[in-house]
Amino acid sequence: MPLIPEEPQIHESAQGPRATPATGRTASTPRPVPGPRSAATPRPGRPGPGPARPAPPAPRPHPVPGPPRAARTENRSAPQFQLIPAAAGGALDAADEAVDLLLDSGRAPGDILVLTTGDPHPWATHELSFGEAAYWAQHDAGDDVFFAGAVSLDRVASRPVVIVSVNGTVDAAAAHALSEARNRAGALLIVCGDPQEVNAVLGAAV
Repeated sequence: MPLIPEEPQIHESAQGPRATPATGRTASTPRPVPGPRSAATPRPGRPGPGPARPAPPAPRPHPVPGPPRAARTENRSAPQFQLIPAAAGGALDAADEAVDLLLDSGRAPGDILVLTTGDPHPWATHELSFGEAAYWAQHDAGDDVFFAGAVSLDRVASRPVVIVSVNGTVDAAAAHALSEARNRAGALLIVCGDPQEVNAVLGAAV
């Protein structure tokens, strides 16, 4: 009888070495496991970025052709025209609202030029207080919305979108500004003012 329990004890000691191959089996199992892991690792790892790097260049050329398309629209002699009815006293507010809508729709700030036929826009007055050099430097930078008076129309460069605020009397100077604004607008011309006066001026200019 005592031999019987001893024999299982021996078997248990024998199971010890069996446990060793068992561990070997467990060691063999991780070998295939790291295999797929290493295969997964290269995808996000160095090999992964390799194909990913060629991928980005593909989308980059897509935005590159975009600007030429915009340039083509800017070369058009007749940009799209939009009239926002507004009295002289509310033309400036209407222009500001038009700017906000354009920015909300994704238009870049540097694409927008705002012209006033009457009193200058408060932003222009504020910036001019720091000197004309700093004021026109912002115009030349072209990275933000720029506000200018119609009297300075000959100095401003063309932009994709031009907004004219007819916030004064539509005299000869204002009529000239409206006509020239059409030439400054590459894709879209927005005029905020009295519909009858604006149509009379732009209709005669066509």
